[in-house]
Amino acid sequence: MQADFWNDKRPAGVPSTLDMQAYASVVEVFERSCKRFADRPAFSNLGVTLTYADLDRLSTAFACWLQQQTDLKPGDRIAVQMPNVLQYPIAVFGAMRAGLIVVNTNPLYTEREMRHQFKDSGARALVYMNLFGKRVQTVLPDTGIEYLIEAKMGDMLPTLKGWLVNTVVDKLKKMVPAYALPQAVSFKQVLRQGRDSVPMPVPLSLGDIAVLQYTGGTTGLAKGAMLTHGNLVANMLQVLACFSQHGPDGQKLLKDGEEVMIAPLPLYHIYAFTANCMCMMVTGNHNVLITNPRDIPGFIKELGKWRFSALLGLNTLFVALMDHPGFRQLDFSALKVTNSGGTALVKATAERWEQLTGCRIVEGYGLTETSPVASTNPYGTLARLGTVGIPVVGTAFKVIDADGNELALGEPGELCIKGPQVMKGYWQQPDATAEALDAEGWFKTGDIAVIDPDGFTRIVDRKKDMIIVSGFNVYPNEVEEVVMGHPKVANCAAIGVPDERSGEAVKLFVVPREGGVDVEELKAYCKANLTGYKVPKQIVLREALPMTPVGKILRRELRDAS
Repeated sequence: MQADFWNDKRPAGVPSTLDMQAYASVVEVFERSCKRFADRPAFSNLGVTLTYADLDRLSTAFACWLQQQTDLKPGDRIAVQMPNVLQYPIAVFGAMRAGLIVVNTNPLYTEREMRHQFKDSGARALVYMNLFGKRVQTVLPDTGIEYLIEAKMGDMLPTLKGWLVNTVVDKLKKMVPAYALPQAVSFKQVLRQGRDSVPMPVPLSLGDIAVLQYTGGTTGLAKGAMLTHGNLVANMLQVLACFSQHGPDGQKLLKDGEEVMIAPLPLYHIYAFTANCMCMMVTGNHNVLITNPRDIPGFIKELGKWRFSALLGLNTLFVALMDHPGFRQLDFSALKVTNSGGTALVKATAERWEQLTGCRIVEGYGLTETSPVASTNPYGTLARLGTVGIPVVGTAFKVIDADGNELALGEPGELCIKGPQVMKGYWQQPDATAEALDAEGWFKTGDIAVIDPDGFTRIVDRKKDMIIVSGFNVYPNEVEEVVMGHPKVANCAAIGVPDERSGEAVKLFVVPREGGVDVEELKAYCKANLTGYKVPKQIVLREALPMTPVGKILRRELRDAS
């Protein structure tokens, strides 16, 4: 399918072309927005709000320090390992203004994962939160990191309050294990030393790498997707096009510089990185950073402080919020957009959310390799539950069979994507790049999908998660969707396990709601709602399921343990 197949299927207000000459780099988008929205709030966290002018000033100081106090050159890599705090956007935009390539690093990484990412990327500098100092000290000798910048939770707060927060985190909550990194420079010192300087302009083009974004490594070691300035700018403009959809009043649904967007998903993850760190710049919106979304009472208390208009989340987070009694007391009158991504949205969750908030969850689809947004549903009543919508502007989808032949509409096959947001390739992995990207620029996703005749796409499952029972394909997502409809089930995951008779059988892990659930009752429910070969042969009750920090269930870990 060519990209223009979808042009007449877009909702009113959404353009069908992209102007890729509008900006020369992410830095240009950033600098223009900081001028345009100077007095508007950009980020809020822990009771402190930075305006766009503040962000401009602080990231300039960060860039100046990098240029003047280190011998880092444009194109060198700087790893950023922090939760959702104000220092994160300052460091990222500061690094980009100095021409560096940002390596987003998960703060919850183990030492093994940190070593791999720092060595593989060739990072020469690291910005980290002191909570992870001990792990940094352990891995440092095995890496090429020369410069350490250490942030603390209270850095951006007024002096006394900041000191108090840092003391509580360290001494009272005992969240900072003992370590010694005398060579580290404090984040506050970096900002002080770079404060009154003017950065040297760095010529950047759309073809230059902006970010090395490591994929989850579901098949062995994580690979660094090379996302260029062009990839990120394209995705910003594509998301902006989606936001241009007309609301019921015929006006743009999301107004530039007027929206309050809640950011609970980690900014180091590509989904929130693009949505809450990149796209917000073009639109001049206000992002409220949630540092610890697992603290649901604290999260709901923060939500109560804002008339928020947009929330980015995923299925597990929506369920956790709705299960808390305080959620119903919130003011949802301004909520226009709830976006779901990262993992399949469960129908029961979506219906319950709309009932409670009056806002329909819109599901989209993307991958690290596509910067990440590849498709999204129209907003409001045009959204179609159970689909990931249609490709964003300038993007084409097709599905192929095992031999690479394109399949007709309505037939399931591996989804392939082509568009300006598709990565340059995998960092220093030409073979893996050639396997994923063909000569025409089509990226093979590893997901099984169906493109319906009306252009909407349904993701059936991951190619490698598919279970084959007696020759029949069983998609775990479908089994999980059905089981999640049971009122006593809080969460579940289906995997394939070897079976003498049928080759593979379905094994189901269930986390019950309070009050528990009976395995026999679940079996009967599955038999009533699923074809025979899809019914789980084994059902195991668990207190919790292994998940990524973003809330994606790790089926691989369940398979390894079975």
